[in-house]
Amino acid sequence: MLVRGRTGPAGSPDGDGPDVIPPPGTRKSMEEQAMLARDLVLRVCAGPTEFDPSWVRAGGKVTTPFSVPRDRGLVQGIVDAGRAMGVERLLVCRTRAEFSYDPVTEVPLDTDTLIDLIRGWGTGPTDFLVCVEDFSAAVLIAANELTVAAGPADFVREIVGSDIPGVRVEFAAKARRTKRPELLAAAQQYHCVEPGARHSRNRGPGPDLHERLTRRAQRARERSPGAVRSLRALRGTGGWLMVVVLLVAPLTVPELGPALPALALTFVLLFQLAFLARSRTVSFATLLRVVALGALLVWPVALAEASITALMGLDRYHVLGYTYVAVTLEELAKLAPLSILLLVARHRVRRLAAVDFLLLAAASGAGFQLAERLFTEIQAPTLGSESLFLPGGSTIHDTEGAVLAVFSGHAVVTGLIGAALGLAIVGRRYGGGLWALPVVASALVYLEHLHFNALLAAGALDPVSTFLHRMMGGGALTPWLLLLALICAVVMDHRLIASAAESTPPLPGRAPLARMRRRAHGRSVSTRVRVPADIAPLFRRLALFWGDLPVTLATTLTAIAHEGATVLRAARRGPTALCDTLRFLRQRRADAMGEARSQGRSRRRHPTGEELDTRARDLSLRLGLAGTATGAVIVAATLLLALPGAVLFWSGTTVEPAGPAYAVVAADHFQNWLARAGTAGTVWTVLVGVALLGLLTMGNGVPHAHPRMGEFLRAPTANTGAILGMLAPGQVGYALLGLGGVLLPRGVDRLLTR
Repeated sequence: MLVRGRTGPAGSPDGDGPDVIPPPGTRKSMEEQAMLARDLVLRVCAGPTEFDPSWVRAGGKVTTPFSVPRDRGLVQGIVDAGRAMGVERLLVCRTRAEFSYDPVTEVPLDTDTLIDLIRGWGTGPTDFLVCVEDFSAAVLIAANELTVAAGPADFVREIVGSDIPGVRVEFAAKARRTKRPELLAAAQQYHCVEPGARHSRNRGPGPDLHERLTRRAQRARERSPGAVRSLRALRGTGGWLMVVVLLVAPLTVPELGPALPALALTFVLLFQLAFLARSRTVSFATLLRVVALGALLVWPVALAEASITALMGLDRYHVLGYTYVAVTLEELAKLAPLSILLLVARHRVRRLAAVDFLLLAAASGAGFQLAERLFTEIQAPTLGSESLFLPGGSTIHDTEGAVLAVFSGHAVVTGLIGAALGLAIVGRRYGGGLWALPVVASALVYLEHLHFNALLAAGALDPVSTFLHRMMGGGALTPWLLLLALICAVVMDHRLIASAAESTPPLPGRAPLARMRRRAHGRSVSTRVRVPADIAPLFRRLALFWGDLPVTLATTLTAIAHEGATVLRAARRGPTALCDTLRFLRQRRADAMGEARSQGRSRRRHPTGEELDTRARDLSLRLGLAGTATGAVIVAATLLLALPGAVLFWSGTTVEPAGPAYAVVAADHFQNWLARAGTAGTVWTVLVGVALLGLLTMGNGVPHAHPRMGEFLRAPTANTGAILGMLAPGQVGYALLGLGGVLLPRGVDRLLTR
């Protein structure tokens, strides 16, 4: 049992005199033996005044050294941190070697009790440790001014305050200023200062192409605001002219009518995924540019498919061309934008969240899907209504109306592969077993696409592949699997973001849902302390995962609620504050993901830490929350995977025409249309194509500048250019949100407090 902390003479925490160590040979039952200080220190510490680096790395703990007087405020902060962890008691012991065989004292969450225990050790300063029962969080107080808090961010914030990066910067500055060896050693050990000399030639990695272009655009906005304002107005005018082209073209050439609805459905699909992806770090404008890139991939893919079938001595419409050639090339080509992103923005790729891989892959598939559908419907329009939930899928019916095959659409199937890749890449710290997810997802998508194309070519899969395809849902479960993967990716991302609190500036205001987090931490601690250490490793990992799951979910919900409350509070202050907040939140998530994924390795921050801190302070001032301070996954599933060879054979089944799933067919439809369109039809087709690409690539980002309402009301004509600059077709949504935010009630501000 653990010794209860009560007031007593020096060296006696229980008031009954000095602790008596039983002589050698005396045995007690496990229930009667007390935990010795040696046992606790060896679990957590590498020395009397430093934590064990392996213990710090386990579980993504946030570590913050600081220097404060040994007063009641520090003890109160430790007690508050214990309450934030949802526990009822803390473990306390001295860490020096001469106290190794003292029993660990169990102290309730009471400031006076902890102070009395410390005073009972005597008047001389000593090093001691305060730890949570499951060893997930601890505070190490040295005899000098050094104190180190380590554990979840909720635990550390109650001790040092909400601005953990600021405390670390102040500690590093004090260590350099005072040049005290123990402070300098702690600053280097806990990465408050960069290791190595200041004159070191290794300055870290240089900027990539994406960062250089971003910096040039930022300098242009600062140095040439007039020219940038004119370019924005020109972009807005051009965007609305492109919308006019899409509206007028069907009046002249009716076959071009599907262009605008197909583009709108692509926007709807990406908006659904981007809205649910609450941990994304890529902008919506970037996703639409990837859509344009995916649409352009149709031509090289169709050319490659035709070339390969010709080399095989087959007709382009042969069943093998429809299936093996088409499915393999198309599924590989739709992932090409991820490789291109690695070439032009290699540092940005290292800051991607798991859900970003899903969004980028889905955007590429959506562009491919958009081009295929337009090329086909311009020649052979299809009838029927399109579902608004993840639109773009296709279904094959027989002559009696029965469903023979379902294809979820290029966006959904490619997004599923991207989600699996994101979970495996970002979650590599959780083990190599996650790399089975891309294999399973690729097999599922390949069989679904193969089965659909086989029926289009009047063929069928062999019985084994058909059985596996049906076991994997037959295509009907793919959208729901995508949503499940999206949820798992968001949960994983927010868990990693929370572990990067050492360098990530805090959000304005106090985090909501504190009671839920406290209960989740308490349940996790009580579960972990009951997990035996001598059970099978697999069972132990499952038990610990089950214990950590409530904390992970509570952290995710808290982060989403905190960001949502910040956006609502910013929306009440106008479109400018709203857009700046949206931009800051995305950049903050990207910086946190870069820190979490780097795992202590050297990395390049963009924007820099100073720029991000400045924006965080400016946002807090604008939201009226400056000076805020608060203190002194994945669902496991077992899937059977088999990859037998799919043997195709001719089938006599008659099917009705369905949506496109073969790039060669789509390209042939488009070429046939151009051959009979005439000069006017060709011109309008080119204009529609330019309009589609222009609307996808320009004018979809968060606006950087907004005209003041007073100036616009006094001189609306003079501010027309400014209005067009922030009101391109893709920016109408931001304008509506900004105007709607002004109408929000004052009570919205109470969602965030200091």
